[in-house]
Amino acid sequence: MNNKSSIQPWLSVQNASAAISFYTNAFNAIETYRLETPDGLVIRFSINGAEFWISGSNDDKINSDKDLQAKNIRMVLIAENPEDVFAKSIEAGATEIFPVGEEHGWKLGRIVDPFGLHWEIGHPVNAH
Repeated sequence: MNNKSSIQPWLSVQNASAAISFYTNAFNAIETYRLETPDGLVIRFSINGAEFWISGSNDDKINSDKDLQAKNIRMVLIAENPEDVFAKSIEAGATEIFPVGEEHGWKLGRIVDPFGLHWEIGHPVNAH
Protein backbone atom coordinates (compact mmCIF):
# COMPACT_ATOMS: atom_id res chain seq x y z
CA MET A 1 0.00 0.00 0.00
CA ASN A 2 1.33 3.44 -0.87
CA ASN A 3 1.25 6.45 1.45
CA LYS A 4 -0.58 8.68 -1.02
CA SER A 5 -3.98 10.03 0.00
CA SER A 6 -6.74 11.15 -2.32
CA ILE A 7 -10.35 12.26 -2.15
CA GLN A 8 -12.77 10.51 -4.46
CA PRO A 9 -16.25 12.06 -4.50
CA TRP A 10 -19.25 9.72 -4.51
CA LEU A 11 -22.23 11.14 -6.37
CA SER A 12 -25.72 9.68 -6.00
CA VAL A 13 -28.05 10.02 -8.98
CA GLN A 14 -31.50 8.74 -9.88
CA ASN A 15 -30.51 7.13 -13.17
CA ALA A 16 -27.10 5.44 -13.10
CA SER A 17 -27.37 4.29 -16.73
CA ALA A 18 -27.92 7.86 -17.93
CA ALA A 19 -25.07 9.07 -15.70
CA ILE A 20 -22.69 6.47 -17.14
CA SER A 21 -23.55 7.65 -20.64
CA PHE A 22 -23.22 11.35 -19.75
CA TYR A 23 -19.87 11.14 -17.93
CA THR A 24 -18.42 8.85 -20.59
CA ASN A 25 -19.47 11.18 -23.42
CA ALA A 26 -18.97 14.54 -21.69
CA PHE A 27 -15.66 13.95 -19.90
CA ASN A 28 -14.23 10.83 -21.61
CA ALA A 29 -14.55 9.13 -18.23
CA ILE A 30 -13.42 5.52 -18.16
CA GLU A 31 -15.30 3.00 -16.04
CA THR A 32 -12.76 1.30 -13.75
CA TYR A 33 -15.10 -0.54 -11.37
CA ARG A 34 -18.70 -1.75 -11.49
CA LEU A 35 -20.89 -3.32 -8.83
CA GLU A 36 -24.46 -4.29 -9.67
CA THR A 37 -26.76 -5.04 -6.75
CA PRO A 38 -30.53 -5.45 -6.42
CA ASP A 39 -30.57 -1.92 -4.96
CA GLY A 40 -28.77 -0.31 -7.89
CA LEU A 41 -25.43 0.26 -9.53
CA VAL A 42 -22.07 1.57 -8.30
CA ILE A 43 -19.45 2.78 -10.78
CA ARG A 44 -15.96 4.22 -10.31
CA PHE A 45 -14.79 6.51 -13.10
CA SER A 46 -11.37 7.82 -14.01
CA ILE A 47 -10.76 11.00 -15.98
CA ASN A 48 -7.03 11.03 -16.76
CA GLY A 49 -6.37 9.50 -13.34
CA ALA A 50 -8.84 11.69 -11.39
CA GLU A 51 -11.38 9.30 -9.89
CA PHE A 52 -14.96 9.66 -8.70
CA TRP A 53 -17.84 7.31 -7.98
CA ILE A 54 -21.50 7.34 -8.87
CA SER A 55 -24.33 5.22 -7.61
CA GLY A 56 -27.90 5.13 -8.69
CA SER A 57 -31.14 3.40 -8.01
CA ASN A 58 -34.80 3.92 -8.70
CA ASP A 59 -35.23 5.58 -5.30
CA ASP A 60 -37.01 8.89 -5.92
CA LYS A 61 -35.44 10.34 -2.77
CA ILE A 62 -31.99 10.33 -4.38
CA ASN A 63 -31.27 13.61 -6.13
CA SER A 64 -34.72 14.95 -5.27
CA ASP A 65 -33.35 18.26 -3.97
CA LYS A 66 -31.28 19.61 -6.86
CA ASP A 67 -31.29 23.09 -5.31
CA LEU A 68 -29.54 21.73 -2.20
CA GLN A 69 -26.92 20.03 -4.38
CA ALA A 70 -26.35 23.16 -6.45
CA LYS A 71 -25.71 25.18 -3.30
CA ASN A 72 -23.57 22.63 -1.46
CA ILE A 73 -21.78 20.49 -4.04
CA ARG A 74 -19.53 21.73 -6.81
CA MET A 75 -17.00 19.58 -8.62
CA VAL A 76 -13.83 21.08 -10.12
CA LEU A 77 -12.49 19.22 -13.16
CA ILE A 78 -8.93 20.32 -13.93
CA ALA A 79 -8.55 20.05 -17.70
CA GLU A 80 -5.72 20.98 -20.04
CA ASN A 81 -8.15 22.31 -22.64
CA PRO A 82 -11.28 23.42 -20.78
CA GLU A 83 -12.99 24.80 -23.90
CA ASP A 84 -13.07 21.34 -25.49
CA VAL A 85 -14.29 19.57 -22.35
CA PHE A 86 -16.87 22.32 -21.77
CA ALA A 87 -18.22 22.09 -25.34
CA LYS A 88 -18.34 18.30 -25.20
CA SER A 89 -20.26 18.39 -21.90
CA ILE A 90 -22.85 20.76 -23.41
CA GLU A 91 -23.23 18.44 -26.42
CA ALA A 92 -23.73 15.52 -24.01
CA GLY A 93 -26.63 17.28 -22.23
CA ALA A 94 -25.16 19.68 -19.66
CA THR A 95 -26.41 23.25 -19.27
CA GLU A 96 -24.04 26.22 -19.28
CA ILE A 97 -23.91 28.30 -16.11
CA PHE A 98 -21.11 30.52 -17.40
CA PRO A 99 -18.70 30.08 -20.34
CA VAL A 100 -14.98 29.45 -20.09
CA GLY A 101 -13.15 32.69 -19.33
CA GLU A 102 -10.20 33.96 -17.32
CA GLU A 103 -10.67 35.44 -13.87
CA HIS A 104 -8.99 35.24 -10.46
CA GLY A 105 -6.01 33.35 -11.90
CA TRP A 106 -8.12 30.61 -13.50
CA LYS A 107 -9.33 29.74 -16.99
CA LEU A 108 -12.68 28.22 -16.11
CA GLY A 109 -16.32 27.69 -17.04
CA ARG A 110 -19.23 26.10 -15.18
CA ILE A 111 -21.92 23.66 -16.27
CA VAL A 112 -24.70 21.83 -14.49
CA ASP A 113 -24.99 18.19 -15.50
CA PRO A 114 -28.33 16.47 -16.20
CA PHE A 115 -28.38 15.28 -12.55
CA GLY A 116 -28.22 18.76 -11.01
CA LEU A 117 -24.51 18.68 -10.11
CA HIS A 118 -22.34 21.70 -10.89
CA TRP A 119 -18.93 21.23 -12.52
CA GLU A 120 -16.31 23.92 -12.93
CA ILE A 121 -14.02 22.97 -15.80
CA GLY A 122 -10.64 24.64 -16.17
CA HIS A 123 -7.14 25.14 -14.83
CA PRO A 124 -5.02 27.75 -13.07
CA VAL A 125 -3.72 30.22 -15.67
CA ASN A 126 -0.18 30.39 -14.33
CA ALA A 127 0.11 26.57 -14.37
CA HIS A 128 -0.12 26.35 -18.17
